[in-house]
Amino acid sequence: MRFIVVLDNAAGEAVVASLRDRPGLRIIDHESGRPWIAGWWRDEEVTWAAVPGRRRIAVLGTAAATECGLARYLGRLRGPCGLNDLPRELPGSFHAVAMLDGTLCVQGSLSRLREVFYGEVLGTTVAADRPDTLAALNRAGFREEGLAAGLMAPAQIWPLGEMCLWRGVESVPADHRLEVAPGGRVRLERRHHPPAPEFPLAEGAERVRRALRDAVAVRAHGRTSLSADLSGGMDSTSVCFLAAEKVERLLTVRRESNDPGDDDGYWAGLAAAELPNARHVVHASADFPANFAGLLEPEPDLEAPSPVVRNRASILEEARLLSAAGSTRHLTGHGGDELFHANPAYLYDLLRRAPLLAVRRLRANQAVYRWKLGPSVRELLDRTSFADWLGRDVGRTLEGSVRDVMSTPMNGWGMSYRMPPWATPAAVDSVRRTLRQAAEEGAEPLSPLRGRHLSLQCIREGGVLMRRIDRLAACHGVSLEAPFLDDQVIDAALALDYADLLHADKYKPALVEAMRGIVPAGNLGRRTKAEFSADVYAGLRRHRAELLELCDGMRMADLGLVDAAALREMLLSLPPFSLRLLPLLNTFACEVWLRSLPAGSHATIPDLEGTR
Repeated sequence: MRFIVVLDNAAGEAVVASLRDRPGLRIIDHESGRPWIAGWWRDEEVTWAAVPGRRRIAVLGTAAATECGLARYLGRLRGPCGLNDLPRELPGSFHAVAMLDGTLCVQGSLSRLREVFYGEVLGTTVAADRPDTLAALNRAGFREEGLAAGLMAPAQIWPLGEMCLWRGVESVPADHRLEVAPGGRVRLERRHHPPAPEFPLAEGAERVRRALRDAVAVRAHGRTSLSADLSGGMDSTSVCFLAAEKVERLLTVRRESNDPGDDDGYWAGLAAAELPNARHVVHASADFPANFAGLLEPEPDLEAPSPVVRNRASILEEARLLSAAGSTRHLTGHGGDELFHANPAYLYDLLRRAPLLAVRRLRANQAVYRWKLGPSVRELLDRTSFADWLGRDVGRTLEGSVRDVMSTPMNGWGMSYRMPPWATPAAVDSVRRTLRQAAEEGAEPLSPLRGRHLSLQCIREGGVLMRRIDRLAACHGVSLEAPFLDDQVIDAALALDYADLLHADKYKPALVEAMRGIVPAGNLGRRTKAEFSADVYAGLRRHRAELLELCDGMRMADLGLVDAAALREMLLSLPPFSLRLLPLLNTFACEVWLRSLPAGSHATIPDLEGTR
């Protein structure tokens, strides 16, 4: 799906007119007859309704929406703020677009899986679900400072990670709504506040169960069959058993790992034996492209450097196989880690609420994760403001060693961020300036609770990851769905008392409790989690020649951001410490993206395509 939203004026009409020669363009009109929403989508992806009095609403995405239901909802709205309740009433993952008495309103989802972007085109404000659509319309270039920040590992820090890379295009924060008044004035209004983390495990798990069951039911509505990942992990296993309740036939898919110590297969087999009406397919790892395959090929999705570039070829192959098997909708467990894996940064908040309990939890987790006691205590006693941490402390450690990044439960308000050793001094300086500027402009944490701030950041990163995977799968007509990333599921998870989630001897206790009686007891007892560094090393070795070719005539080097010789040296002598590989992923994502821009230009992107 790809769409834009325009105001009811001549300029908006002109913007849509510039797209009318594109094959497959679909349009929903304003009451006046001028275009309102224009783009490319399937019938099942859009539901809309209108009532007398210049009021209309559209839901774009996956939702249990009907025209009659939306009309009733629209009839009782008292203004844009009423849209705050829509995600709480309507399960699923979707954009909501409304025209209320001349005011245009557009909002996405909390996870950023459905994100909203806006910019000025032909003198009028235009909203879109993709920034590259707007960049194509106004022929925008990109922000080089954004590419420098893209080198950060393990990921870009908030808020840098949510700054749009295209000039003249801005993103709407996930918890806000875009409102454009009839005269063109733009406002970003807060639409969501996270719930208080107050529900004890038993009660909170019941809320999670209901929300997740509803999320899966939306995906199964009107269907007799679905496909789903069954990796053996708790997240995908939970989704599979919930899906089996709703459809007559379920196809589960698992791909073997290169790591002989990976026990996912055992747990997947245990679950498969108990799943009713299911057919199970296991693909050998040798049957799929390795990590880093095909990076000499252009990136089809030019929104920004892709967080899934190393897996791009295998994602496309899996989507091709799913399509060949007759699947058009595939469920995944993405988002489960972000919601239910114990976030150690909550120890900081627990220490201020229940000091003795926090100390007990710290000691237990320290034994498991081998944190250094002294540095851990200093982090937990730290009182640095978010602004000082962002603008001062993060920049100081950007060039530090990666060996100690896992030695404490947290670092300030988040993780330990590093620039790769092949980043040039100019790139590092650029990131420091951007960090200072963000702090000086008043960037605030996503929550006053440090643990929640980090959780919300990770949830948003997970949503972006999922939408980029879905777009790749769409190349083969398959829609990838992540029920865990629905607003209702996120709210249910955030409402849990985090003190109940920090047990060192329990794995995802909230999800285990939520799935009790649905997932077999044997699977609920899993205490391990696979990791995939073996696949990364195997891919680097297999495709080293192509990666070295990317180092020749490197666009990132031309911009003065990367020392290509230092990167080449890393590829020729891979480090034994897998954490040092993380920066490679972002570096090659940026390089592939730059090479994919048309005719080597950094100022434009290809013409819009009439594809999903």
